[in-house]
Amino acid sequence: MSKTKTLPKLHSDFSVDCVIFGFDEGELKILLIERNAEPFDKWKALPGNLVKGDEEIEEAAERVLYELSGLENVYMEQFRTFGGVNRHPQGRVITVAYYAIIQSSSQGLHPVTNYAKDAFWWPAHDLPKLAFDHTEIAEAAIEQLRYKLKHEPIGFELLPKEFTFSQLHHLYEVILERPIDKRNFKKKIMSFKILTDLKKKQTGVPHRAPWLYTWNHNKYEALKKKGFVFEI
Repeated sequence: MSKTKTLPKLHSDFSVDCVIFGFDEGELKILLIERNAEPFDKWKALPGNLVKGDEEIEEAAERVLYELSGLENVYMEQFRTFGGVNRHPQGRVITVAYYAIIQSSSQGLHPVTNYAKDAFWWPAHDLPKLAFDHTEIAEAAIEQLRYKLKHEPIGFELLPKEFTFSQLHHLYEVILERPIDKRNFKKKIMSFKILTDLKKKQTGVPHRAPWLYTWNHNKYEALKKKGFVFEI
């Protein structure tokens, strides 16, 4: 890793950083980039950069994610602001952090600017040392994800459109990092009546094929308007 050079003071005091979650091969992953600019040249980092003077914060987050990873049309939520005095070696920079949950795939990951050499998925439970305070930002995003997972049915966004109950159960155990009694979990999830039984079984498996389900988003939205509360 190269040493940080003496650099000029930044022209902006605000930045955005994006924590993008995916779930692949039974593992929670976070999108990282390899930086191609000082400071922290060649370090792994979250997709992030300065906000331009003529753009809104949300627009900046969308632009930065696209420029550094090639991903676009990703819905992101703002979850926290980080403003440590020494978080950036070129001066005081306050960053607004966003997070999103998407179907992870290596397809389409290609930085379109020279600020990043590469973009890739990395296991969330085994993150390397990241540039700036990005390790702290990633850990805060994971905690936010765990909270949301217990209070909103966001876990379905990480699964294929058609999934088995075992896949859903495994996702919750992996993200919450604790064992969950499968029988009680299934009983509670089914009581919400927001899953549709597809009346067909998974194919291409060596043992007894499990039934497939899909998430009924419209049913959930209708129930929510009536005061329904999702809680695991």
